[in-house]
Amino acid sequence: MARLSKNFTSEEFACKCGCGYDTPEPELVRMLQATRDLYGKPIRITSGCRCIKHNAVSGGTPNSAHIYGKAVDIATPTGADRYLLIKALLASGFDRIGINFKARFIHADIDDSKPHPTIFSY
Repeated sequence: MARLSKNFTSEEFACKCGCGYDTPEPELVRMLQATRDLYGKPIRITSGCRCIKHNAVSGGTPNSAHIYGKAVDIATPTGADRYLLIKALLASGFDRIGINFKARFIHADIDDSKPHPTIFSY
């Protein structure tokens, strides 16, 4: 487990299949730390890096930003949490944000190959 920033470790970004892929893009970590500083409370990453196999099993799109270490999904148990987190993400420079109301998480990525700026739901 490597410390990536003040509040984040590689373990938090690790692919859930156990393959060892746990290296997000440094810019993603920098922006996420800025978000954490503004948000003022812990951020729980539910999905970070994903190998191609785990991405397919988890229902990710074939060209998901998670495959490239450019995306995170963050747990948001309440509407107030979602509001505060989105506010902090935008202030930290994220311009691709997805909201999954059913699973209660926010997706944030820095994949410039995808449409941005945008906020989408799924």
